[in-house]
Amino acid sequence: MPSVRGTSAPPSKGTARAPLAPKPAAAVALGLVLAAGALAGCEYTYDDGRAGNAQGTASVDPAPAFTRDPLQQDPVGDAELGDWVSRALPDSTGPVVQADAGLLGAGEVRTVSSPVLETGTYILAIACRSQRRVTFTVRTETLTLVDLGLRCGINRENVIYLSTDSVLTVRVEARTAANYAFRVRRL
Repeated sequence: MPSVRGTSAPPSKGTARAPLAPKPAAAVALGLVLAAGALAGCEYTYDDGRAGNAQGTASVDPAPAFTRDPLQQDPVGDAELGDWVSRALPDSTGPVVQADAGLLGAGEVRTVSSPVLETGTYILAIACRSQRRVTFTVRTETLTLVDLGLRCGINRENVIYLSTDSVLTVRVEARTAANYAFRVRRL
């Protein structure tokens, strides 16, 4: 059976052992302790230019500002519809070839067809106003170009290319009452 020695080779008579080097982990730990101790006494102060002594007074965080008022997403009636459409889809360059806007009841679906559009590039702008999403589906006779559940309050523009003369069919669907608007213009 083989025997196991405690050392790999006997020390030679003319050499001395090297002193043990400190372990890198101990040096890193010591450095972190010294850095934490140096930062423990630091305090950040600034002068905001206000008169008086700021020490000893409690400050109250300001109330959060609401970024979106949910009541402003309620649908508008027929009297305010034109004003909402002009704000939601502002005028832009290029001839408008189709546009429509209206009010949908809960669960209502509306389908609008365009006249025959020539081959070319168009921009479809859509918007809605409701507490929920409104689904817009835009198709030609053979192809679905846009199928989008739009979160109301966000306008969307899509560039579409018609490779042949086509009729666009725009289908708008809402689960709750909603205003919708869309505009197709030639690019």
